[in-house]
Amino acid sequence: MRRYGDGGTADQLFCSLGSFMRRCLFRFLSVGPIPNHLAFIMDGNRRYSKKKNLEEGAGHKDGFSSLMSILNYCYELGVKYVTIYAFSIENFKRQPSEVQNLMDLLLDKINGLLKEQSIVNQYGIRVYFIGNLKLLSEPVRVAAEKAMMATANNTNAVLLVCVAYTSGDEIVHAIQYSCKQKLDKACNGVIEGSCDGKDVAEASKACRIEQKEKIQGEHPIMNSVDIEKHMYMAVAPDPDVLIRSSGETRLSNFLLWQTNNCLLYSPAALWPEIGLWHLVWAVLNFQRNHSYLEKKKKQL
Repeated sequence: MRRYGDGGTADQLFCSLGSFMRRCLFRFLSVGPIPNHLAFIMDGNRRYSKKKNLEEGAGHKDGFSSLMSILNYCYELGVKYVTIYAFSIENFKRQPSEVQNLMDLLLDKINGLLKEQSIVNQYGIRVYFIGNLKLLSEPVRVAAEKAMMATANNTNAVLLVCVAYTSGDEIVHAIQYSCKQKLDKACNGVIEGSCDGKDVAEASKACRIEQKEKIQGEHPIMNSVDIEKHMYMAVAPDPDVLIRSSGETRLSNFLLWQTNNCLLYSPAALWPEIGLWHLVWAVLNFQRNHSYLEKKKKQL
């Protein structure tokens, strides 16, 4: 057997002991309700770099390591859905070099999800990339689409990666598609029965104007159910807990529609410093407030 300082058998025993204690802790937590959906705003990567005097981009790499640990803990605990705020539309306004570094890191990590030993295959996770993907560079967009297709048949858990995303953009997108669907549905029957040799495009245009005025005059052109159907996040239930690192309590244009009945937990730790105990405290806080939250949901 190696000496403790050699990092051999002793390290393996230490890791095994840590895994055993974590499983015991999770079993204890599982006595109470476990959040179905956790969302994360991974804040503080740049501040972490400055704090540690690291080179540009190092904070985001360390932050990715923290993300992998947190995802392992979440799925090990039995959380079904995890959503992460990876890249905001507003982030495109940062320095071009920083944006490029983030895109390169994102591309590398997306490709990593497809490897056989990745967390996706380990837990059978379906991956969604949520946001206005047209804003991404072609290599990143293609990689994201490839990852979604490759994991489409996974059913054990779900990872939603919000990239090129803001809640404002999501809501506008949903309203536009809801309006378009309503008008298309209203016009379909009218156009088919009233063309009489007229140009279909002209009939369609005239019908849209007529039906739009009619719908606006008689009843609202849409309701909340119509809008929710077209949300980027329609593939998942609303989050139970939103965790934002670095002590910030702002939502920063993230899941504004979906967090009306969601707990906010904001530990002071910067994102690369986030660990197991922050997740444990978030779950305990959820369990403490679970009855109240369920009552509020029934009132909605």
